[in-house]
Amino acid sequence: MDTEAGTDGAAGARPGPTLTVDELAARAGVTVRTVRFYSTRGLLPPPVIGPRRVGLYGDGHLSRLALIEELQCQGMTLAAIERYLERLPADLSARDLAIHRALVAAWAPDPAEDATRAELERRAGRALSEGDVDRLAAMGVLARAGSPGHYRLDPGLLRLGVELLDVPIAQETILAARTVLLEHTRSAAHALSRLFRDEVGNPYEEGEPDPERVAAMRSLSAHMRPMVVQALVTAFQRSLKEELRAAFTDG
Repeated sequence: MDTEAGTDGAAGARPGPTLTVDELAARAGVTVRTVRFYSTRGLLPPPVIGPRRVGLYGDGHLSRLALIEELQCQGMTLAAIERYLERLPADLSARDLAIHRALVAAWAPDPAEDATRAELERRAGRALSEGDVDRLAAMGVLARAGSPGHYRLDPGLLRLGVELLDVPIAQETILAARTVLLEHTRSAAHALSRLFRDEVGNPYEEGEPDPERVAAMRSLSAHMRPMVVQALVTAFQRSLKEELRAAFTDG
């Protein structure tokens, strides 16, 4: 049984936290060591302290473990999963986390790929200086891996990133623009996920998932993805055009 310290911060447990760390690990299909490792990395909220100072876990922890597994299946590194979970609202319930998991498979970007410097330059179609690599990293196109000359690459962003290397924009401006885009797209994604949930009903409202509703949610998400992406791109292009016209035109 687990005797780790914690607080009453288990997210959205239904019913109250009743699982020991051993029971949580068994239900989630992971080891106790994995649960504790995720806890130390901040991927899991702390357990609720029960009788005899025993740490107790609930549905919120199970749902978060399932979401971590889904994100790993999409090729996300542990560091990327940490950043993803940090962006989720702190008050998400177990059912909201389960909905996130149901939507991840249809909406996740192409998984990151490992690449050496030679492979990166081959795919970029040009030689890259250290400054170029720094700019690509600032745009979120790649991240330096543990060993020198190795990178984690987002294949979907590489072509655009390489094209932007020759645009005379300061790296600080790129970082600031990326921050703005992330904040607003995260807000839009959060609102859309709630719309999807309302459309098909909540598959988790009775505690146990309704397989038909889960399938309906995934189907709706997959069909809506290209439409939503195109709508966002079009709306952004129009808004940016209007803003630039207003900024650089007298009167």
